[in-house]
Amino acid sequence: MSNKRVVLTGVGLVTPVGNNIKDYWESLINGRTGVSRLRAFDPTPFNSHVAAEVKDFDPTVYINSKQVRRLDPFVKFAIAAAKMAVEDSGMDLSKIDHDRAGVYIGSGIGGLHTVEMEHAKYIRTEDEARAASRISPFLIPMLIVNMASGVVSIELGFKGPNSSAVTACAAGSHSIGDAFRLIQRGDADIMAAGGSEAAITKMGFGGFCALKALTTRNDDPERASRPFDRDRDGFAMGEGSGIVILEELEHAKKRGAEIYCEIVGYGMSGDAYHMTAPAPGGDGAVRCMTLSLEDGKINISEVGYINAHGTSTQLNDAMETAAIKKVFGDRAYKVPVSSTKGVTGHLLGATGATELIACAKVIKHGIIPPTINYENPDPDCDLDYVPNTAREQEVDVAMNNSLGFGGHNVTLVLKKFKG
Repeated sequence: MSNKRVVLTGVGLVTPVGNNIKDYWESLINGRTGVSRLRAFDPTPFNSHVAAEVKDFDPTVYINSKQVRRLDPFVKFAIAAAKMAVEDSGMDLSKIDHDRAGVYIGSGIGGLHTVEMEHAKYIRTEDEARAASRISPFLIPMLIVNMASGVVSIELGFKGPNSSAVTACAAGSHSIGDAFRLIQRGDADIMAAGGSEAAITKMGFGGFCALKALTTRNDDPERASRPFDRDRDGFAMGEGSGIVILEELEHAKKRGAEIYCEIVGYGMSGDAYHMTAPAPGGDGAVRCMTLSLEDGKINISEVGYINAHGTSTQLNDAMETAAIKKVFGDRAYKVPVSSTKGVTGHLLGATGATELIACAKVIKHGIIPPTINYENPDPDCDLDYVPNTAREQEVDVAMNNSLGFGGHNVTLVLKKFKG
């Protein structure tokens, strides 16, 4: 296998705290949360009433009005983030080899808005034959998860490798990791990669409520998502998209690209344990973190920051803390660890991509975003979680963990680019 170096040259975001990199980053480092009472529909029938919704998003900035009607929100988010990432990269699309440029965008759930809308239309029609005739010809292409990658490739004209990971909350990270591998082994020069999610619907939200996965701190939405805090009671469901432009190093240098950082390590594992609960002691997370460090030839002494999955659930946060201790030993207490989900909520299949972008910004600017709403220490969560206030600290190597239902675990390792 070829061993080409891969760098990150562009980022794009649609999030609950801003639909561009500037607003997103400023919200992270200033601890401004996007969690509030759910607005898309009346949440009263559910046990959770809070969510982190995308606000003030206008898809017509990125696609025409006909496309807006024919695409699910998760695809619209992905198109917007991808086009922002290309612009941020400074890439002139007329001067690249489109056969060597690919797309890899994951989602945990896909077009749930479309499924619910079409099903409601069907069951409202009493006559069976008439109901069948009312099914939209766009139903299938609007709901399938791979359509984010498919439509983004059409919009950008990228004709190289094209795929999509569907691994719950690890989907965005798997997609970036797989895209990294494609460039590393010489199958592409450019990849637009990341995740997108828009599953805040009555069924999607209700399903997570039924799982008892969501916070019920309904009287205090801004403080509801509290990773690693003793009183955490579940995550705040979010939505959005994060897309990065990855490039083979020499390709990026040849066009004079500004480089955020280098991707050097990718580890993944399976818990083989339970559909929704993590393996005891964080066994799967231990293995994927270890593999990512080995892949990047990184010593634990070099790691300066960990962006944790940190969902604000009792099981995840204690398990991830235990896993970090197993991997880092005594050094675990010296490595800053933060979860940005107190600010963004949990963006499900998009979360790994948006958090990888946060890691890239940490390396670029030397500022570590805080874990907000950290008020009461938990004996099982006793690391340095950068509580409540951002910290100025130079970071050469950052790790990003993503851990999904089904036991899917991913760790990506980023390194400051030094030529």
